Amino acid sequence: MDYIQQYLDEAVVIIRNMDRQRVQNIVDQLFELRERGGRLFLLGVGGGAGHASHAVCDFRKIAQIEAYAPSDNVSELTARVNDDGWETCYANWLRGSRLNEADMVFVFSVGGGDATKNISANLVRALEYAQKVRATICGVVGRDGGYTAQVADACVLVPVVNSSTITPHTESFQALIWHLLVSHPKLKIAEMKWESVQAPARVERSRAASR
Repeated sequence: MDYIQQYLDEAVVIIRNMDRQRVQNIVDQLFELRERGGRLFLLGVGGGAGHASHAVCDFRKIAQIEAYAPSDNVSELTARVNDDGWETCYANWLRGSRLNEADMVFVFSVGGGDATKNISANLVRALEYAQKVRATICGVVGRDGGYTAQVADACVLVPVVNSSTITPHTESFQALIWHLLVSHPKLKIAEMKWESVQAPARVERSRAASR
C-alpha cells in the first residue's frame, strides 16, 4: 500500500507542476495545423509507439486532423529496418510520406532521443529531417535534455518527481495530455461516444430538477 500511495501522491505533484502554457502552446500549434490542412505524424518507440497508434485514432476521429503513425504499418516499418537500418527507419518513412512545412511531427518519448548515447536514434534522425523540411515539431517527454525538447516548437515536459519512476509517470501523463488535447474546446469537433450517449440523460435530469 505504501508504494501505491507514493505513486499516486507523486502523480498529484506532477499535475500541480505541469506547465499549463506549454500545453496551450501545443493546442495552438495543432489548431494552426488543422487550419492550414497539414498532416500530423506521431512518432514513438516502445510504449510511445502504442501511444502514437491510439493518438492517431483520437486526433482523426475527435479533432478531425489527418494523422498517421509509421509504427502502425509493421510491414513497411520492418522492411525499412531490415533494408535501411533502425536509425533511419522513421526519417525515411517521413520522406516517403513527403513530409513538408505544412505538416507536424509529434513525439511521445521518455528521453526525447539522444544520438550521442544511441538512445532512440531513429527519433533524432526523424526530427532532423523534420527540421530540414521545416515541419512543425511538438512532443511530450520526461527529460529536458533530449533532442525533442531541444528542437521542438512546442514541447510538454512531464516533471520528474522521482528518478526511479520517470518512465511510468511520463508514459502515464503522455496519455493524459493527448486526451486533454483532443478534448480541448479549440480542437474537439466530434463528440465522443459516451458523452453523446449520456448527454440526453443529463439534460433530462436538469429539466426535472428545475421543475
